[in-house]
Amino acid sequence: MCILLCSDDLTHCADMLHVFSNLSRNLNFIEHTQIYGWKLNQRAKPIIVDPGLYLSKKSDIAWTTQRRSLPTSFKLFTGSAWVILTRSFVEYCIWGWDNFPRTILMYYTNFISSPEGYFHTVICNTEEFCNTAIGHDLHYIAWDSPPKQHPRSLTIKDFNKMVNSSASFARKFHKDDPVLDKIDKELLGRTNRFAPGAWCVGSSENGADPCFLRGNNSVFKPGPGAERLQQLIGNLLSEDFRSKQCHTQ
Repeated sequence: MCILLCSDDLTHCADMLHVFSNLSRNLNFIEHTQIYGWKLNQRAKPIIVDPGLYLSKKSDIAWTTQRRSLPTSFKLFTGSAWVILTRSFVEYCIWGWDNFPRTILMYYTNFISSPEGYFHTVICNTEEFCNTAIGHDLHYIAWDSPPKQHPRSLTIKDFNKMVNSSASFARKFHKDDPVLDKIDKELLGRTNRFAPGAWCVGSSENGADPCFLRGNNSVFKPGPGAERLQQLIGNLLSEDFRSKQCHTQ
């Protein structure tokens, strides 16, 4: 589950592995909410064609004049495109032994921002998996007020809020923004190389890389990031929070 080792990483991989090693492997972290009311008409009725599906160069999507009726056999959900999914759920989406995932895939082919709705709609309409959905993407994201199409870029001013959110990831950042250096130094202990893990047992004197001398690479030494993430996960697994997952109107 620790595959995003990039500039939006706020915790050591070892911290995440430590926390997730004590969790059920049936949990899908997927922030979601049902689309209803005026948003349903605005999001679900338009039909779009995305040339990016078949052209080598990106271009604007095309809107058709025809509009479709709303689905009645399933509820539509939307949410963050950043998800952490279990193998069993992904296999279900691929194999679709009851053909439902393929039905939803065909529906979302002409749906704007389909990555923000496909998995969400499948999981919340499937009895086998709806109870495994955890409505959080483990990201810290800041929006303008009122929200614009994309989140605002994070800066030094957002650092404390990022840390206090206990999220493992954050986005988005401008290239080479000073807050990235602050994250590297104060959260990840990273200088000009990857953040060292507990298996790096060499000396750091004179700028030496402690990972040149490797110890037991199966050892996890959780840091403050693990404690923050553990607190967040505890809140997400509470009975009160879990009871609201895949809630329909």
